[in-house]
Amino acid sequence: MEFHEKGGVKHILIELAEHIPYTIFGVIIGLISMGILTFIVTAIGREELLPEASYDLFHIFHPIHLLLSSTVTTAMFWKHERKIVKAFVIGFIGSVAICGISDIGIPFLSGTLLGVRMRLHICVIEHPQIILPFVILGIAVSYFVPNIVEKSTQYSHGAHVLVSSMASILYLLSFGFTHWIHHIGSVFIIAVVAVMLPCCVSDIVFPLCFTKKLDKLF
Repeated sequence: MEFHEKGGVKHILIELAEHIPYTIFGVIIGLISMGILTFIVTAIGREELLPEASYDLFHIFHPIHLLLSSTVTTAMFWKHERKIVKAFVIGFIGSVAICGISDIGIPFLSGTLLGVRMRLHICVIEHPQIILPFVILGIAVSYFVPNIVEKSTQYSHGAHVLVSSMASILYLLSFGFTHWIHHIGSVFIIAVVAVMLPCCVSDIVFPLCFTKKLDKLF
């Protein structure tokens, strides 16, 4: 994901459009995976295990999502401005806050608006020992291998989208939206929105807003 010197806003819109297929594919894979999990627990007559299984899986996919996001966000900033502390802050906030909106905020609000009694679970507050090692490692990787990160953005973004899709869907299932199959259309839309906008903001717009390239966005 490379930001061009001219036509910043136009480029961001192009990036958003180009990422729609990635997002839809990632969400479809996520829905299929969760459909299989739902089928298994239903087939063995243990539907009550679905929230617990989803909860455990969420705490795998959410930290991995933060790892990928902190790596790309920090690398994007580091490419334009080599300030270690500032890059750390940008990478930390850009991953924890924006991915928190993607994996937690949008699913929570969407489920609530659909009439589901959702439980708010902010992982970085309740389980910092799970989250922080992934975020810090992602930032560190961006300092030492920025060129590798930049060259692998297509692959990393594909992984980013898939992991984010899984995390968003797993949050829905873990914290209230147990009977999700009856609302699969709504879940699909929620996951697409939860993945595409925050991920692109985190990877492109957010880090560049704090560099000298800010004027190129307009």
